[in-house]
Amino acid sequence: MAAARARQVTPPQEAPNPYRWLVLVGLITAAVLEVLDTTIVNVALPTIGGNLSATTEEVAWVSTGYILSNVIVLPLTAWLSSVFGRRRYLTASIILFTVSSLLCGVSTSLGELVLWRIIQGAGGAALLSTAQATLREIFPAEQQGTVQSIYVLGVIMAPTFGPVLGGYITDNYSWPWIFYVNVPIGVFAAVVVSGFLTDSPMQNRSGPVKVDFAGIALLAVGLGCMQYVLEEGNRKDWFDDHHIVVLTWIGCTALILMLVWELHPRNKHPVIEFRVLANRDLAAALLLFLALGFGLYGGTFIFPLMAQTILGFTPTATGLALMPGGVATGVTAIFCGQMLNRPNPPIGPRTLITIGIALFLWAMWDLGHLTSASGEPEARTALILRGAGLGMLFTPINLAALSSLKRNQIAQGASMLNLMRQLGGSLGIAALSTYITRQTARHYLYLAEHTWSGNPALNARLSAFQGGLRGRGFDPASAQGGSIGLLASLVRVQALSMSYNDAFLLIGASLLLVSPMVLILRRRKAPAGAAAAAADMH
Repeated sequence: MAAARARQVTPPQEAPNPYRWLVLVGLITAAVLEVLDTTIVNVALPTIGGNLSATTEEVAWVSTGYILSNVIVLPLTAWLSSVFGRRRYLTASIILFTVSSLLCGVSTSLGELVLWRIIQGAGGAALLSTAQATLREIFPAEQQGTVQSIYVLGVIMAPTFGPVLGGYITDNYSWPWIFYVNVPIGVFAAVVVSGFLTDSPMQNRSGPVKVDFAGIALLAVGLGCMQYVLEEGNRKDWFDDHHIVVLTWIGCTALILMLVWELHPRNKHPVIEFRVLANRDLAAALLLFLALGFGLYGGTFIFPLMAQTILGFTPTATGLALMPGGVATGVTAIFCGQMLNRPNPPIGPRTLITIGIALFLWAMWDLGHLTSASGEPEARTALILRGAGLGMLFTPINLAALSSLKRNQIAQGASMLNLMRQLGGSLGIAALSTYITRQTARHYLYLAEHTWSGNPALNARLSAFQGGLRGRGFDPASAQGGSIGLLASLVRVQALSMSYNDAFLLIGASLLLVSPMVLILRRRKAPAGAAAAAADMH
């Protein structure tokens, strides 16, 4: 009887898809497009604002609108996939993303562009979580290491190359081509997914769909308000702005009510199954992903600023400095995947994650000690360490979290992982922007207090400045005034440099803070593939 009951609750197994590698190409392509469009547009915002007669604050909604809709839809993707079937839902999402990309390019006003970006972000949500869950379901357990490492490779490298690609397209063509390039790639992905992907056995076929309207509404209000606060808080001076205060209260209240409602016994069809968080591997992975999103997007955000304002890099040199780090991510991600695919891997996920944390912390320490005299070699070495560390973190954490879930929980787990990565990125950009601004002011005051007239080093530097200016034809009075201005500029640059150093150290501290979560991940005596197979049989 026990065996019979076990067979009844065992989720149906999928037959191997003979076209799964072709489906992999289509899904990875779509996922890369989605992540790429999060960052590729940022470098073109000044040009877009100029062409559409928009202020800096107005044109920022081109980026904010995309992220807002993406974050709101991400937690819904598991439910939408189960209701409509993953083939139809993924195909529709890719088509929606592709068509809205085309319409973004032909937009003639800011309102049009923001509208299509919001729709594009909603379509792009499935290209991350549903795509990842689908790969976990259609590939056998012994191939999961390779498959998840390829997925991670695209998701991590895309934010790094997005600004470089966006700058190149904007400089050599025009900003609409940032969106046009999505069209042929999106068409290819849609054809592959619709033609070769099959629906999951876990699709909801139990009759009329019961929609949790209350849960969806609370989710949209809560995440929408909180994402807006993160996006606009620094620009509006955070809680000194009335709208930020009100939206924070509304967002927090809505999210608390949503959590209570989704867990309430009366809610028989919750849109988000929070009970999956009882799985300790997933719970630990979510906290790790929050910190990794903070470090991935936060680091990608502040390094180009530091490189071009402090280190004197050109935009091209900045992109070239970032590129080897992206390659290192690919190498270590593939290495981890192949390692965990072995029948008896000599290194387990927990060990790989620990090594990845060590590499990432080393990189943040190096980046946190760059100076205005540092050159590209020092920055490149630190970025390679950072990239290698990220590759050794995302792949094992993904495998550890998803392999421990039942087959009918994978879509929900994948959507939560991607949501935490995205929220971590938004939190990182918002927090680091504010942190750099405040640290710059603090360091400037500290340096100014120690810039006193009797300081021999100060007098020597002022004399050098005056001599240089007089050598260029300045009269003594002008040379003296100019030397003071140069000194003030030097102090500002030094203060800014110190604040960037602090920001990188803060990123390292955030990952160090959640690193004990690695100990919560269960040791698996069986190899990753066997563990995943066993989890699917629960």
